[in-house]
Amino acid sequence: MQVRVGQGFDVHPFIADASRPLVLGGVTFPSERALKGHSDADVIAHACTDALLGAAGLGDIGELFPDTDPAWAGADSLELLAEATRRVREAGWEPGNVDASVVTDHPKLAPMRDEMQSRLSAAVGAPVTVKGRRPEGLGALGRGEGVACWAVAVVTSS
Repeated sequence: MQVRVGQGFDVHPFIADASRPLVLGGVTFPSERALKGHSDADVIAHACTDALLGAAGLGDIGELFPDTDPAWAGADSLELLAEATRRVREAGWEPGNVDASVVTDHPKLAPMRDEMQSRLSAAVGAPVTVKGRRPEGLGALGRGEGVACWAVAVVTSS
């Protein structure tokens, strides 16, 4: 059996737009602010997508779903994650798990962690875990200017 590991990272700034939803891990959070992005700007789904694509040697999210393509404007990032996972399987790899660490003070992730993990896991067809980390006042994230996420994925092939 072959085992490969990939890592993903994504970051999006907050914008003051009450009409745009704040989506993290496929879950919409109540908020006066949203994340700026071409799609729904779900940093967790994006980092997970990049981790899986990297593990399978399939490039990155920007190659598959470029933000210059109007077809992806407002896209549901869970659907992008599911499509990327389909391509990972098509390339002969099976996702083992994905682990994501999110850095933000807002919103609080713990109350929605189970739902995020469930939605992300359903999109991948393998366990996805989400952990929240506080930026402790450090830098742009500590000033509440955005949200960042790092993810690691394992894929296997027999």
